[in-house]
Amino acid sequence: MRDTVDRQRRAFWLKHLHRWHWISSAVSLVVLLLFSVTGFTLNHAARIEASPRVERHAATLPAPMVRTLAGSHGKSGPLPDDVAAFVADRTGVDPAGRSGEWSDDEVYVSLPRPGGDGWVSVDRETGEVESEVTDRGWLAYLNDLHKGRNTGPVWSWFIDVFALACLVFAITGLLLLKMHAGQRGMTWPMVALGFVLPAVIALIFIH
Repeated sequence: MRDTVDRQRRAFWLKHLHRWHWISSAVSLVVLLLFSVTGFTLNHAARIEASPRVERHAATLPAPMVRTLAGSHGKSGPLPDDVAAFVADRTGVDPAGRSGEWSDDEVYVSLPRPGGDGWVSVDRETGEVESEVTDRGWLAYLNDLHKGRNTGPVWSWFIDVFALACLVFAITGLLLLKMHAGQRGMTWPMVALGFVLPAVIALIFIH
């Protein structure tokens, strides 16, 4: 009777562990592949050549907009909507809603993004607009996704969900190993190796 109960309990846990293991693996598979590749490219970033592409544009604000900027006050804040729309139309760089640094003579808006950088500078006295956008390529873009650099809150939340899925994948995998370890004698030596090897490398070679 006890053997029957034990087999039923084992079957119950195997069923649910397998279910959560494949669900978590399915959810995290594509991003796990992406993060594996970008982990390699980040580790060898110095050996991978990049050719940044820089675009610069210039324009001049209409007189009414110059007066609007001249009359504005504060050390930080976004450009007025009409000014931001004008800048976007003439330079292709959209600073709308982005907080800028206001000084006596200019407004500087930093526009960092994955895989590149950018900025807009508006002279408060003359209305001269300058912009610059740097594109470091698709590899830099993917590397920045890996690091969560300048990706915004939604991507940050996604990384948290992905990390949770990987955690479920790892824990259910470990529990499945435990349940099958009786038939696979090398299970725990291999698990121990996966723990000991990085620990030994860190202690000996990282200073």
